[in-house]
Amino acid sequence: MSDRLLDFTQTAMGKQIAGLLGVPTPPKLRRAKSGYAQQPLEGKKVLLGSASAGELSPALVSALHEMGATIVVSTELPGLAPVKKAATDAKIPLKTEATGEGAHAYVFDASGMEGTAGLRQLYDFLQPRLSKLAANGRVLLLSRAAQDTASVAAYTASMALRGFTKSLGKEIGKKGATVNLVEVGAGAEGTIAGALRFLLTEHSAYVDAQFLALSKPAKGALLNSFVLPLAGKTAIVTGAARGIGASIAETLAREGASVVGIDRPAEEGALGLTMSRIGGRGLALDVTSPDAGDRLAREIGGLDIVVHNAGVTRDKMLRNMPQHWWDQVLDINLGSILRINESLFQNGLNKGGRIVCISSIGGISGNAGQTNYGATKAGIIGYVEKLAEQMAKNGGAINAVAPGFIETQMTAAMPLMPREVGRRLASLNQGGLPVDIAEAVTFMASPLAAGVNGRTLRVCGQNFMGA
Repeated sequence: MSDRLLDFTQTAMGKQIAGLLGVPTPPKLRRAKSGYAQQPLEGKKVLLGSASAGELSPALVSALHEMGATIVVSTELPGLAPVKKAATDAKIPLKTEATGEGAHAYVFDASGMEGTAGLRQLYDFLQPRLSKLAANGRVLLLSRAAQDTASVAAYTASMALRGFTKSLGKEIGKKGATVNLVEVGAGAEGTIAGALRFLLTEHSAYVDAQFLALSKPAKGALLNSFVLPLAGKTAIVTGAARGIGASIAETLAREGASVVGIDRPAEEGALGLTMSRIGGRGLALDVTSPDAGDRLAREIGGLDIVVHNAGVTRDKMLRNMPQHWWDQVLDINLGSILRINESLFQNGLNKGGRIVCISSIGGISGNAGQTNYGATKAGIIGYVEKLAEQMAKNGGAINAVAPGFIETQMTAAMPLMPREVGRRLASLNQGGLPVDIAEAVTFMASPLAAGVNGRTLRVCGQNFMGA
């Protein structure tokens, strides 16, 4: 179902009427129309700044240059020295900022910042320039993880960046722009390039005000080329017949993966149509079957990517909830994941394999009438956190994606007012699309996210629930 308010306010008359009535005017988000490119920022200006003690400039200058960006710097800011040295060492040209010049993105290296003096450098970088940020532009902050800082003042500044990011997201969302924070752990500098290719491009259109932690990657996990990053990989997607699952399958295939779509036997026809469009293979299978994992290992085997997308809702206040509704949601949304993974760990998941589970902001904020659903989605968040160490020992990773309000058949069936509230209760003032979840899952499933393990990424346009 389309967002009629968004469509209406994209016209000149609609925008004028909306302004007179004081109703929201959702921005038109630009989403990726093709796969990852070698130089996705070609012809675009990125203003790069740094704290005076910034440590990440070499990785940032190199990554932005390889993405084709025109790197712009300001001679008036104290953080010029580390950026200039990194560019000189790498023989990469820099462009000096012109008066009144805007940019596609503002990137700031906040590593090494301490206390309020350090935070003032961030203010000096962004405050005079935010009004010139391009529509659908990006603000990206990078810092050291708080636990890796050397002083109380540095720890405090690192944590302050989280509140800054959340607040700024609510200011710039009206123009379709986003802000995110990347926290770079010790030894994770080499993974910055992959994160930038997601967060600074149209692949992350609905990811806003999030914190992405990078840790030291497994040996051999980094990419040499960012084009078709999943070439040669075999992926399975559960619940792949329709909606978000179908979009995930299509996006994984777009990036080169051989995809096997899984869905219940009753959806075999729709599954076949979805998989035929992408040159994939369908497998009718009930994920709650006790032998589901063994069957996947036996009939497919050699898996590089496992996406657990299958899920249901059976909503009712707990005092009125029948036992079979509780059991059904727990079994499909959580129990099946645990059983299938245990089987694949024994036989079926390749070394370096990556697992992505679909959680929900309902597992973060909770919803009345969804105690069963909320329990499963919060359980997934804990599951990926706890299993991350085990996955890393085999060179792999496990992560989760938590969707907000997404335009699907399920949300289209909601009553008008709850549906409109769900759409507008976000900094980007609209619901997401299935492809927004698919883009995040594909990022997590690929070497672009080599430094991401045990994390949950919200894809919600900074939905205010659980923010």
